[in-house]
Amino acid sequence: MAIPITLEFSGGAELLFNNVKKHDVELQDTQKWTISNLLIWIKENLLKERPELFIQGATVRPGILVLVNDTDWELMSVSIYSGALVHEKNAQQVADVKTEGR
Repeated sequence: MAIPITLEFSGGAELLFNNVKKHDVELQDTQKWTISNLLIWIKENLLKERPELFIQGATVRPGILVLVNDTDWELMSVSIYSGALVHEKNAQQVADVKTEGR
């Protein structure tokens, strides 16, 4: 079963993704999806150029705002980075993840 998720890039971040702002993707439910492994997936599957402008180490570069369901991920629970994006397998709406360059 695939997990639907919407990824949005704006504020200049979309330039790294062929100028495509919104990506509706389906993630395979063969693993526990976290922000950490979602960032790796984005880098390997969507990022088209200059990964150093988006990823630094195992997270996004400073200055990139990440929103999960319109909430700054840094204001969410401390486990959001390693915590599951999907809490139930039958979740209808998993998460809308948005990034914005500053």
